[in-house]
Amino acid sequence: MPMFPNAQGRALAVLNRVAQAHWPDRLKLRKVFEKLLYGGARAGFMLAARRVRKVPRQSGADELFDLSLSDEQRMLVEMLEAFARQSLCPAAHDADARCAVPAALLNQGHELGLAHYGVGENLGGLAGERTILTNALMAEALAKGDLSLAAALLAPLSAANCIRRWASAEQQAAWLPAFVGEQPAPPMAIAVNEPAVLFDPGKLATRARRKGSSFVLTGEKCLVPGALDASRLIVAAETGSGPALFLVEAGSKGLDLRPEPAMGLKACGTARIRLKGVKVPAANRLAAVDFDYRSFLDLGHLAWCALALGTAQAALDYVIGYCNERTAFGEPISHRQGVAFMVADIAIELDAMRLMVWRACARADRGEAFGREAYLARLLCAEKAMKIGTDTVQLLGGHGFTQEHPAERWYRDLRAVALMSGGLHL
Repeated sequence: MPMFPNAQGRALAVLNRVAQAHWPDRLKLRKVFEKLLYGGARAGFMLAARRVRKVPRQSGADELFDLSLSDEQRMLVEMLEAFARQSLCPAAHDADARCAVPAALLNQGHELGLAHYGVGENLGGLAGERTILTNALMAEALAKGDLSLAAALLAPLSAANCIRRWASAEQQAAWLPAFVGEQPAPPMAIAVNEPAVLFDPGKLATRARRKGSSFVLTGEKCLVPGALDASRLIVAAETGSGPALFLVEAGSKGLDLRPEPAMGLKACGTARIRLKGVKVPAANRLAAVDFDYRSFLDLGHLAWCALALGTAQAALDYVIGYCNERTAFGEPISHRQGVAFMVADIAIELDAMRLMVWRACARADRGEAFGREAYLARLLCAEKAMKIGTDTVQLLGGHGFTQEHPAERWYRDLRAVALMSGGLHL
């Protein structure tokens, strides 16, 4: 209990910094932040404070199964959805065309304090024991604006989560404070994917060989979001005694970074990484005592699933409005069963995806085994996200094929969910 005011104070300090900036006025978000500041003072706002109290939820034999969010989660989602709607949506088309995230958006992401959720309270952050579902909600809310921009804004949070979970206490103390400072967090990228047919992230070809007080990394990574702008990379490699994670400086000798333009995720940028005898100090191996590589992969997959939820929801909202307004033969096309059933299928599949993802995240937050649930969630999201993207283009007809509407961008981005390992981490 004594830590509660500190956690609440840090949360409100983040919001105060945002409220004092000029861009909320331009984006008409001032009222949203004022509401959050009031609600934060009343209810604590951040989940971290609630976690510190460690009050177990009482459940009775007659308690109903409840998926409703807490007041704090609802306020956080409301804030990020407003930001996505007012800031990410208008910037998405140009960011996709230019293959770059506007610097102003990155600064706004820093001012929102997203990375604070990846740093423990003992180091000045807001992450408590149960943060996974909250992080998924944040990813879903931002992806309603744009999947690729959301992935870019969540990169610092993902790196902080990765370090907090899988680094030793000494490494956390050395690396994590930079994520909650006044200046933007150092850009990092998480590299897991490899250019192999039917790539299995559990069987890495990238090798880390121990040599004295260092490790020597050799291998190749592909489709790494944000790697070209990263100052450090978190690289997954096989050590001979199991997979491990290494923090690699982007300027290391033998490290080659090249653009790897892809079908989607254009705004956040994807890169190919070649490691040719890259020497990494042994102290840069993430050394958590309880490192679980399978859980590391599962949390990364769930992050991409959460982004798929937000983008699929944006697509559903868009096609409902389009089909109600578009007329053919004197009536809205939504009156046609072929159209109405397709829209209904999108809604059904989206709800199923959301339930699967939330269930896996909730089990992980409770410390229960969640590998099976994460696997099933990824299978479902990988299949249905692509189908939702395809159906969205189909419902818009010829308009869906043009860049006049965002459907073609959603189609391209949603296909990445089935391919990506790494890059993000809840």
